[in-house]
Amino acid sequence: MGLIDDLNRFLENRLEEFIRNNPHLELQALEEQLREQEEDTLRLVADLQLEQKRLQDDILAIAQDIQRWHARVDKARSAGREDLAQGAQERESALLRQGNQRWGQMEGLKQRITQAQELQRQIQVRRQEVKAKATEVEAARASSYQSPSGSEAFAWNQTSNRNIPSGADPLDDKFRRWEMDDELEQLKRNLGR
Repeated sequence: MGLIDDLNRFLENRLEEFIRNNPHLELQALEEQLREQEEDTLRLVADLQLEQKRLQDDILAIAQDIQRWHARVDKARSAGREDLAQGAQERESALLRQGNQRWGQMEGLKQRITQAQELQRQIQVRRQEVKAKATEVEAARASSYQSPSGSEAFAWNQTSNRNIPSGADPLDDKFRRWEMDDELEQLKRNLGR
């Protein structure tokens, strides 16, 4: 097992190093994770709304039963059947308690739906931020791989007193990488909120 664990650690380290060297891939993975969270949240909202509909149907059915038993209470009393009236009134009271309980459940469900919808909106905003950042990183990456501009191409074979470094500026590359990593960490922290 030690060999497999070592191999897994090695592969995880290589993957982390690869992702650090390719921040656009990390942003894509983050965007995918947010997309999945958004889909899960939308499913949750849909499930909660179905449950809300079921509770509403239950409440309507209970309300109809309450009306029926209330009419029976009145009918039994007018006929002088206090024994039946008493039983019907107890049934009506039990239905009222049941209706109140369902109503409370529905109110709690409404709050959960509102919270889930707000979470979905927050995830959507974060996803758009990550997408914009990924586009920005991709554009920066593409511009760093472009061919030299016309003035740079013209001067390649001409001697000059200026000391132009050959290739890309390593310090500039390090700063860009550091700045992108910093922005990625900021996005991750924002997602953690």
